[in-house]
Amino acid sequence: MAEAIQKKLKVEVEKYAQMQKEVSKSMSARQKLETQLTENNIVKEELDLLDSSNTVYKLIGPVLVKQDLDEAKATVAKRLEYINGEIQRYETLLKDMEKKSEQHREVLSSLQQEFQKAQACLRV
Repeated sequence: MAEAIQKKLKVEVEKYAQMQKEVSKSMSARQKLETQLTENNIVKEELDLLDSSNTVYKLIGPVLVKQDLDEAKATVAKRLEYINGEIQRYETLLKDMEKKSEQHREVLSSLQQEFQKAQACLRV
């Protein structure tokens, strides 16, 4: 009986470890998005300071290409919208993962208790 519980416990520990890796990856991706959001907000602020007499250039590969100010503002606005949407998606994903992680912790805890009881029974 103790061996069966030990096998279950091992499987659950592996599942839990895998979930923690996924949480870590998601948090890392979310942090990247936060950085991109900050950078794009700075670009938006800088573009808002310009008027139509200023020249805006866009970096495409190694070349700077002249771009319309309104087009540049629209591109940055779309990018900000996309990044905010992705951040929301990761927030939801992380909350779901946290719930699943909590469930795994509970299962692990109960299995550990069962295993300890089974070992205590074997010693008697």
